[in-house]
Amino acid sequence: MRRRLAASPHVGDPIPPTARLTPTVHNVWVRMTEFWARMERHLGAAYARTWAREHVLLELDDRTVVQAFDAGEDAKTVWRAVWRTLQLPASER
Repeated sequence: MRRRLAASPHVGDPIPPTARLTPTVHNVWVRMTEFWARMERHLGAAYARTWAREHVLLELDDRTVVQAFDAGEDAKTVWRAVWRTLQLPASER
């Protein structure tokens, strides 16, 4: 049985089987999936989650990535803060 991932930053949180993927939920899910793929590409699969939980970003109002998502920040906003913090190339923006 395959599990579907929620639109939360916590990969592995299932979407209840009764939930429908409305266009809004689907778009958020796709953005979150892309966000975590980028994090893993730059920090590695194991470290990306730890960094997101532990590293406080001034640009996110002194919150971690996970705290920012929990507070409702958009994946694009969070990614840009991560991008600047990690000083990634412009092509990764």
